[in-house]
Amino acid sequence: MAEVTRHDDLAEFWALTGDFFNADPVFHTIPIAAVDRRLNHASPDDEPPLLVTVTDDGVLVAAALRTPPWPLTLSGVPPRWAETVADALAGDVELPGVNGPRESVEAFVVAWAARTGCGAREHMALRLYQLGDLVAPDVPGSARLATEDDLDLLSRWRTEFGVEATAQVRDDDSEDRALQALRISMTAGHGHLLWYHGDTPVAWAGANAPASGMSRIGPVYTPPEHRRHGYGAAVTAACAAWAREQGAQHVVLYTDLANPTSNSIYQRIGFRPVVDSAEFVFTPAGG
Repeated sequence: MAEVTRHDDLAEFWALTGDFFNADPVFHTIPIAAVDRRLNHASPDDEPPLLVTVTDDGVLVAAALRTPPWPLTLSGVPPRWAETVADALAGDVELPGVNGPRESVEAFVVAWAARTGCGAREHMALRLYQLGDLVAPDVPGSARLATEDDLDLLSRWRTEFGVEATAQVRDDDSEDRALQALRISMTAGHGHLLWYHGDTPVAWAGANAPASGMSRIGPVYTPPEHRRHGYGAAVTAACAAWAREQGAQHVVLYTDLANPTSNSIYQRIGFRPVVDSAEFVFTPAGG
């Protein structure tokens, strides 16, 4: 019989689930990066995580986690166990949404809506890619690693990316929040590459420092006035090269399936599809 356990301690949770996730660091890129950040570069503002494991006859068969403000991530929950996890959380947990492999996410959304009465809508259709042989494009300019002197520019670009790509609501504190997140990112050893054409920065890509041999690129942003020149592809390739130089065996990124241009660009520089994913957001019951 399946047993569901809620955990309060992230280190304890990782001791139980680390081998489970690390068996496929590409597929489990989100939980691995999230746990690495919380364990090794915690912030005083971090809210407590939501941590769940499912065992069947003493064998770990599923694991889910949420590190606020992000959704519950389900790469560690096969579809057959999605209903079990929903059962365990419904009633005393509020979730803003879920993300992960599409089959697992859709199974969880159906179960969650049935148990809570919440509505749900698909926020984004995604595809996970892994880098094979890197093919750097021939694009005018060069890349350099960003420093703290670039944080004002990056926080502005990060805010613009959020508004454009993920429909984030921009307010008076948006750039301050982006600045704080970027400072934490740099302190954690993550790389931010700027592509320059002449003396002008024209594109940006960031990548996590390797964790479990995996580094994930994102965001990638080119301001509208500098698009259609190949700068996004060039800075992504430079960022991927940086990640490999740091020791990453697996370099991955997510793309928005609604943007066919970016999907084709990343494939041209060597990325290959792994799995289709989705992010759903929940709406209040009766809303």
